[in-house]
Amino acid sequence: MTIMTEVRLTQYARGGGCSCKIPPGELEAVLAAFPPLDPREGRGVPGAAVLIGLEHGDDAAVVRIDGDRALVSTVDFFAPVVDDPYDFGRIAAANALSDVYAVGGEPLVALNLLGWPRDLLPMELAHEVLRGGLDVARQAGCAVGGGHSIDDPEPKYGMAVTGLADPERLLRLDAGRPGLPLSLSKPLGVGVLNSRHKATGEVFPEAIASMTALNRDAARAAAGVGARCATDVTGFGLLGHLFKLARASGVTAVVDAAAVPYLAGARGAVRDGYVSGGTRRNLAWVSPHLDAGPVTEEELLLLADAQTSGGLLVAGEVPGATVIGELVPAGEHTVIIR
Repeated sequence: MTIMTEVRLTQYARGGGCSCKIPPGELEAVLAAFPPLDPREGRGVPGAAVLIGLEHGDDAAVVRIDGDRALVSTVDFFAPVVDDPYDFGRIAAANALSDVYAVGGEPLVALNLLGWPRDLLPMELAHEVLRGGLDVARQAGCAVGGGHSIDDPEPKYGMAVTGLADPERLLRLDAGRPGLPLSLSKPLGVGVLNSRHKATGEVFPEAIASMTALNRDAARAAAGVGARCATDVTGFGLLGHLFKLARASGVTAVVDAAAVPYLAGARGAVRDGYVSGGTRRNLAWVSPHLDAGPVTEEELLLLADAQTSGGLLVAGEVPGATVIGELVPAGEHTVIIR
């Protein structure tokens, strides 16, 4: 056996992937103390203006730099969600790049963010993590210009990404309107499968393929049909991100539970108890605003499953994505499951 197969990266982290996120309710309470960015702020760049900032918790910050160009800036990193270091790097990079696609941008340059327990894990594993991130960035046509590393008790990796977007074709949380269908570009279930992987070592190639797939094509398809409202589905689960979108847009989201796609093995993982604390916190956060209808607790946990590098959730019918519901006028509940 080589050192690559002897070391299980997930055993060096308390959590993993986007389930490591601070719970959404706690995060919003902290951020509520900060005023929204003044849209006139451009940091000294003539004609610049903040187009997407802190107000609704969109996926990236966007600043207009001239008439037809906007700068997109985002950052994302987390602890290992899989044991293979190369796959970990690929997943973390795809996840970070996704935030640029989620607002309708194209990534230009990324900087690595690496935390590594150098006294516990060999640096050749860190090399594999960085190699995975570089390969995915190259696939996206995004340059990698260095970054920053620290000696950390837990391995962590991600990227700070800068991109460009058309200010008139942004995808944002607050642009949803009644009557629009809801499309999801990737199946759910990577959270529970990753939890099973961490506990047992069992590998799920379909989950890895989903997490390493770029959201570039879905974002371009959304732009092609004129969509203006979207987000990516990550640590807050489908229900959490859908709640944020519907709340920001002043509408109610209706989900057809039977239409939501799942990865093979996801239902079995829930039944066997491989549910992260992050998933349960997601469901608790959304529950006061949710009409769960006839669905079971198992189904609710899957809908709240904390995803890592999940798909795009778009208000509009997008080629190649699955229509899972629609937006309707605001009612008593922000999210309804049927």
